[in-house]
Amino acid sequence: MIQALTRTITFFFALLAMNVFAEDNLDYSLGPGDVVRIQVFQNPDLTTETRVSEKGSITYPLIGAIEVGGLAIGAAEKKIADALKKGGFVRQPQVNIVLMQMRGSQVSVLGQVNRPGRFPLETLSRVSDMLAAAGGATPTGDDFAIVTGLRNGKPFRKVIDIPALYLSEKSDEDIFLAGGDTIYVHRAPVFYIYGEAQRPGAYRIEREMTVMQALAQGGGPTTRGSEWRLRLHRKKAEGGVEKIAPEMTDTIQPNDIIYVRESIF
Repeated sequence: MIQALTRTITFFFALLAMNVFAEDNLDYSLGPGDVVRIQVFQNPDLTTETRVSEKGSITYPLIGAIEVGGLAIGAAEKKIADALKKGGFVRQPQVNIVLMQMRGSQVSVLGQVNRPGRFPLETLSRVSDMLAAAGGATPTGDDFAIVTGLRNGKPFRKVIDIPALYLSEKSDEDIFLAGGDTIYVHRAPVFYIYGEAQRPGAYRIEREMTVMQALAQGGGPTTRGSEWRLRLHRKKAEGGVEKIAPEMTDTIQPNDIIYVRESIF
């Protein structure tokens, strides 16, 4: 009995040392090239270290080939445990998977970033890590990134608020990535200003930008223009263009066109 208790305590502390209780690790989806160590509580003969094949499978003692590609670590543990139990090999299997290496796993970072391309997942990486590897978003990049891939074999898509990754103390935006994921940063929405403006042209829309702030982006009106004689052209959802006499506190929307008219005096 003492020996059994000793084995239990030893195994427990081994799990702590490998950080297998970290919930973040369980969210990672296995993919081709990942190297994992699989252990079954009180069954040391079933401990094995193996690599996920290009087809997303591993070979495990007693049960043979088993598909784990695209599964979260927790789901892969359950799948192996169910196979061991169903085959009558272990009555109540407690399976633990430790991610050893992530070689071969890559993430594509595309769109408005300074260094678009494919980047390896050598360790558990978050969205912020990959954006940093790609040099961050360009000045024309949007505040949002779109992450797509597979989770548990199903299509996955999440819109990430990039500033929130760094401004919020506890942000759930900075998710762990899996091999094959793609991060896409779209071009930021813009507005246009023309007419009697100091610097007519297209400008990036900042969050909650007002007409006054948009006018300031264009350098304000010329000596011939008037900030009180503005016209705003905005596309309507059903089609066509709406012409508005905006208030300075109105919020700018994507593709708005501000026309600064001449003063009547």
